[in-house]
Amino acid sequence: MSQDDTIRRLVNAALQRRLEADPKPIIDADAVNALPEGGTLHVPAGAILTPLAQTAALERRIKLVSESAPSARPTEKPTVAIGADHGGYSLKEMLKTMLQADYVVIDCGTDSADSVDYPDFALAVAEQVASGRAWRGIMIDGAGIGSSMVANKVPGVRAALCYDQATAINSREHNDANVLTLGAGLIGSSLAQQIVKTWLTTDFGGGRHGRRVDKIMAVEKKYRG
Repeated sequence: MSQDDTIRRLVNAALQRRLEADPKPIIDADAVNALPEGGTLHVPAGAILTPLAQTAALERRIKLVSESAPSARPTEKPTVAIGADHGGYSLKEMLKTMLQADYVVIDCGTDSADSVDYPDFALAVAEQVASGRAWRGIMIDGAGIGSSMVANKVPGVRAALCYDQATAINSREHNDANVLTLGAGLIGSSLAQQIVKTWLTTDFGGGRHGRRVDKIMAVEKKYRG
């Protein structure tokens, strides 16, 4: 047996073990090779892309597009709390307009580009989510870091700073994030819209991720006063 055959056998065995523990659809190299060179492959939410499929996609310049799972939304129109400091004010106003088509929006301020302190508004957004008045929360400041720190001090909140669609998906699928923070000085308006849409419509993966989120919340409970 050649070295390549041995590697292929080990990879297949590892994939089989993964499937038995957490069954998901598999996309293999045959599916990639069936597409015209330079084409697009839509990868269903939760699907496993084999290493050979990834290699084939690179070699044949196939664009891989991940499809988000339908959002587990409340039966009624969901409520989203949004806030920003002066650095995120303009982006907040743009996102608020976009969100109002599909969500009830609670605007936690600020209401102008005058200088303010981001902790005040990050706290307001986080409290809306922690109290259950809002399904999710979005907070924008210059870098998104400080607001994430503030929001995560509120019990029940899992805030995630996201800067692209991959981190938006990961924060929802793996961490069940309920508050999104954005850095207006780091991303443009188009990317911000893509991140928000992806984040709001990506389901939590559950399974092993649920066990890990439970451990996150256990740490919070341990140190809560």
